[in-house]
Amino acid sequence: GIDICVNNASAISKTGTLETDMKRFDLLHSINARGTYLVTRACLPHLLKSENPHVLMLSPPLNMEERWFKPNVAYTMAKFGMSMCVLGMAGEFRGRVAFNALWPRTFIGTAAVQNILGGEATMKRTRRPDIVADAAHAILTRDHSFSGHFCLDEQVLRDAGVTDLSRYSDCPESDLIPDSFI
Repeated sequence: GIDICVNNASAISKTGTLETDMKRFDLLHSINARGTYLVTRACLPHLLKSENPHVLMLSPPLNMEERWFKPNVAYTMAKFGMSMCVLGMAGEFRGRVAFNALWPRTFIGTAAVQNILGGEATMKRTRRPDIVADAAHAILTRDHSFSGHFCLDEQVLRDAGVTDLSRYSDCPESDLIPDSFI
């Protein structure tokens, strides 16, 4: 059986329209939106047999403002495709399977941040990945009636009673880099 499905795989390309060739566009959409849909669809028959089934997308809150799209239209469309799965599937499977999104409020120290978004200087101004893991755990252990939400990592943890987030970073809160979709 399957009790949870976490759609975490993602392709990133912070490029403008003229710099994003169709091969890269197709990759972004194949992995982010299509991959999320495909993996979720494959898991659903098993999730529907679970007592407390959850699907969690690592995708940003939906916000249809120009400022989110203009720097990197193709990437934003692909990530929002994942978020649209949350919105639609939460409604379609309400009361049977929970669908939620989780997104970090700040940059997380991952290989993508180090290799694509800024190198070592940026890494020093990030939180550790365990903040997202702890927030995911808090969501996935809730009753499946909690569904259709676009959650931010630190708010999930605060709602769970965590008041000190300093353990997730070595730099002061004021120096953390806000995530690009926040």
